Amino acid sequence: MPLQKNPPFRAEIVGSYLRPAAIKDARASFRDGAIDAGELRRIEDEEIRKIVAFQEEVGLQVATDGEFRRSTYSENFTTNGLTGVKSEHVGAGDWTYSDGKGGTRAARVPVVMSPIRWAGSTNAKDFAFLKSVATKATPKITLPGPCYIHYRSGRANISRDVYPSLEDFWSDLAAAYHAEMQDLYDAGCRYLQLDETSLAKLGDPKIQHALETRGDNWRDLVETYTDALNAVVAGAPSGMTVAMHLCRGNQAGHWQASGGYDLVAERLFKKVRIGTYLMEFDTPRAGNFEPLRHLPSDKTVVLGLVSTKTPSLEDKDVVRSRLKEAGDIVPLDQLCLSPQCGFASSVPGNPLTFDDQRAKLKLVVDLAKETWG
Repeated sequence: MPLQKNPPFRAEIVGSYLRPAAIKDARASFRDGAIDAGELRRIEDEEIRKIVAFQEEVGLQVATDGEFRRSTYSENFTTNGLTGVKSEHVGAGDWTYSDGKGGTRAARVPVVMSPIRWAGSTNAKDFAFLKSVATKATPKITLPGPCYIHYRSGRANISRDVYPSLEDFWSDLAAAYHAEMQDLYDAGCRYLQLDETSLAKLGDPKIQHALETRGDNWRDLVETYTDALNAVVAGAPSGMTVAMHLCRGNQAGHWQASGGYDLVAERLFKKVRIGTYLMEFDTPRAGNFEPLRHLPSDKTVVLGLVSTKTPSLEDKDVVRSRLKEAGDIVPLDQLCLSPQCGFASSVPGNPLTFDDQRAKLKLVVDLAKETWG
């Protein structure tokens, strides 16, 4: 596998941006019946043109549509692109998201109640529009990773009548991803990112306990989930770059898990047939850089050193120092830089302003130019 630099780019992004007021107002009007779907899409198109232009203006060579057409990062495929799956905010206890100050948010729990099939999502149409308005940047689209459903639901929420064997569940899910990736490829997509947060969370003792309580061994899931990822990636059309983003949750400034990559890094880097990993590293909750020692010489890690959870702008010297620290473990030529996650994995978004987004992205772009030229 050749080292992939283009894409990804030295200055990278994860995907979502804060939804502008025009988007939020239009969605409210649509729900109230004040505007129709055509008018909603027209407003989305206008705001997507602006966010793409913003990304190109700030100096990024890759752009997304900000996930402006989605309510959550997973909605565009898990619940809208597949048959047989519904999802609700019902996760409690160890599954809740925390803001570190006592505040919590419930997690979504998918329920599989009929066979999983590709339903023909709107992603190809949405990507085609993104591609048409990206004049300088390479367009990228994101999909939720395949492990999301099982990680959130567990065996209890995957119908035994429909799937007596989980092997059939994983097989059907991979087939649906293959159809989706081909549809995206036909629309011109050459850069796809899988947002696979489940693996990063398996190192948290709280999550391990929650999994054990429902009957899952986290060590077994490392193997199951990496197998699932490989099954999905195996169906990517030739010429499509597939990257993977990992984090511990990002919902309106809340997260679900803590703990480094130590327990999963070796299987993640050496087994998964993906060449590029966008990884959360902005706080001590994500651990240190030691797990990078398992990174093969033909793979790339995008270091998420700039936080999207807080408006405080990182000190450039501190980020530069952390880049050097990671570069002491793997060559800088195998590293890139990005924010640790999107700015708004769901409509509420993280507690930042548009100007905060700009400042953080400019920091990423400027340091990338300084470091790699």
